[in-house]
Amino acid sequence: MSHLKPFFFADLIEAGCDEAGRGCLAGPVVAAAVILDHSFDHPALNDSKKLSAKTREQLAPLIKENALAWALGEVSAEEIDQINILNASFLAMHRAITQLAVKPQHLLIDGNRFNAYPGIPHSCFVAGDAIFRSIAAASILAKTHRDSLMQQLHIHFPEYNWMQNKGYPTLKHKTAIAALGLTPLHRKSFRSGIQLNLDI
Repeated sequence: MSHLKPFFFADLIEAGCDEAGRGCLAGPVVAAAVILDHSFDHPALNDSKKLSAKTREQLAPLIKENALAWALGEVSAEEIDQINILNASFLAMHRAITQLAVKPQHLLIDGNRFNAYPGIPHSCFVAGDAIFRSIAAASILAKTHRDSLMQQLHIHFPEYNWMQNKGYPTLKHKTAIAALGLTPLHRKSFRSGIQLNLDI
């Protein structure tokens, strides 16, 4: 058994929500919403950042098979530039929630803020993916989906090493940006931060 809690309100249908890719320089931000049966558990279930890629890849299909409902939402780099990364993270969660086959009665949000979803109350939890099973499950689905997406995009822009860095600001990634410029998949709103951090 994991150490995570199965629910916040035992008598409500709860969806855990989390995102991946918020701190990246390229690619979309991806969110997942997951409704788990209270009985679902796995000893490895945890915040996706604390798990190896191999463990995440093993857990993702188990979560999908056993969830009462799950869905993913994406917000593109272009949209991120238009509305900023915080609002884009909330929008990605909204898009995931909208696609759930089962309508939740309450939302468990990873983080300290959220733009309310129409008609469904929510509770925010800092490090919620290390507290609730459903949020941990959402973090795993969001992370594995986004990593897979960035590995596919790497084929088109191999110089930026997205196969390895998944769009995060590694030295190799920033050096490639300095040498080659930005791709259409880079978040232009992060441009000044990229330039300021190149001399590390």
